[in-house]
Amino acid sequence: MITLESTSSISPNIVSTIGDTPLVRLDNLFESTSINLFGKLEAANPSGSLKDRTATYIIKQAMESGKIKKGDTVIESSSGNMALGLAQACIFYGLHLVVVVDPKLNSHTEKLLITYGATIEYVRKPKLEGGFLAARLERVKQLLQEIPNSFWTNQYANPNNPMAHYKTMEEIMSALEAKVDYLFVATSTCGTIMGCADYILNNGLSTKVVAVDAEGSVLFGGRQKKRLIPGHGAGVPSNFLNVDKIWDHVAVTDIDCIKGCWLLLKKEGILCGGSTGGVVSAIEEYMKKIPQNSNCVFLLSDRGERYLDTIYDKKWLLKELPECKVAFEPINGW
Repeated sequence: MITLESTSSISPNIVSTIGDTPLVRLDNLFESTSINLFGKLEAANPSGSLKDRTATYIIKQAMESGKIKKGDTVIESSSGNMALGLAQACIFYGLHLVVVVDPKLNSHTEKLLITYGATIEYVRKPKLEGGFLAARLERVKQLLQEIPNSFWTNQYANPNNPMAHYKTMEEIMSALEAKVDYLFVATSTCGTIMGCADYILNNGLSTKVVAVDAEGSVLFGGRQKKRLIPGHGAGVPSNFLNVDKIWDHVAVTDIDCIKGCWLLLKKEGILCGGSTGGVVSAIEEYMKKIPQNSNCVFLLSDRGERYLDTIYDKKWLLKELPECKVAFEPINGW
């Protein structure tokens, strides 16, 4: 009989496999640059995204503190990845899950959530102030009143969101012996970026953190407007964001996100989602400000398979964003 003590290669359970993701060198992405570019492969987490870390850490802390127990119901608002991370964690810990989503949820993620056994609540109409996110949060609060023994993981304000990413940053620093000059992070709740920034500050490191936000997001004082690509940006201010801990920020368009996704695929063979594509485009724009031989890291936040009907579907792209054809002409075989 094989025991856990007999080999270190056996994980005791699925949630124990979250984290310790590979750091991948990306020498082909921008061939003319002298910077050293690395991607943290968060798509390698078991449900396929960075949000596995956030979801499981929040659930584990809530159970250990007695805020929830086996059989209770977890409720959360999500554009997709957090919902999948929670769905996996809730199965493991014996919890029910209700996720509040909006029409931008892609069909692949919807099918995955149904397969995981999550209950999906759609909001169909955005709020005038705050858009779909505000509408989702309003529905979450209603459900908390309606469902007994329910708990809101509240990725938007729960301090365990940024705390989950101390380990993310620790892994990056360990892999590069603390020699990280720039870290680029897509923003939404801002839990990931602030967890990384706090780790850098608390450890006296010199890494410059650059936030990558969506055009049409309000996080850095922009005006809210319709956005096509989910998973980054926000229609309401962040409870976590402290701009004093951020070196700089870059805003990217929907086309920037799509172009970055295709560039990453064609140059490195890596299939990721829209927020990662936005970061790729942001780095390309920002490179002129980065000294030669700098070590730059970004997060490969999720798997691209769930965007095959949108970002990686040329017919969909030409229908929704016909101007993308001109933008993509330099990418061979897009």
